[in-house]
Amino acid sequence: MTITETPRALALVGMPGAGKTLCARHLETRGFFQFRFGSIVVDEVVRRGQAINPENERVVREEFRQNEGMAAIALRALPHLKTALASHNSIIIDGLYSFSEYKILAPELGTSMAVVAIISERGLRYKRLAERVERPLTAQEAETRDFQEIERLEKGGPIAIADYTLLNNGDSADLLKALDALVDKLGLHP
Repeated sequence: MTITETPRALALVGMPGAGKTLCARHLETRGFFQFRFGSIVVDEVVRRGQAINPENERVVREEFRQNEGMAAIALRALPHLKTALASHNSIIIDGLYSFSEYKILAPELGTSMAVVAIISERGLRYKRLAERVERPLTAQEAETRDFQEIERLEKGGPIAIADYTLLNNGDSADLLKALDALVDKLGLHP
């Protein structure tokens, strides 16, 4: 899709540890509404009374998609996103996963959507994942998750078709500066 108008939805995509959540939280501090797709999975893990960990999250993600199709998370997120669009100029979507979700969201939201891929070297992503406070992963767990997300969740599609790409191999301040410049260029406002 060629962005010809100011998008109302900005979907952040990328592999684990690339910086999607960092970007989403930054935009939230600027006043943007943000919705994290992973929260749907985490909420279900909690509802089931299970510990929040990579394995339980993987099981829930895969069950949703096995039972409801590859666009399951987007379909579950749509009511939240539509409600947010009714009261916000623009919204941020953190963690669009599958290509099926991408194909559902743009027409269902009834608005233009820009996809921004956050890209980072694999070794650096794995280091970040090991050091993060919330849900840290070992290098082996990170690699396993990468393979599962690429092979089972169609994660490569949204990254490959992204409208914009931000490289996150340096300081997080550099990434956020580039993100702010993109948001301003696109004319997005909370």
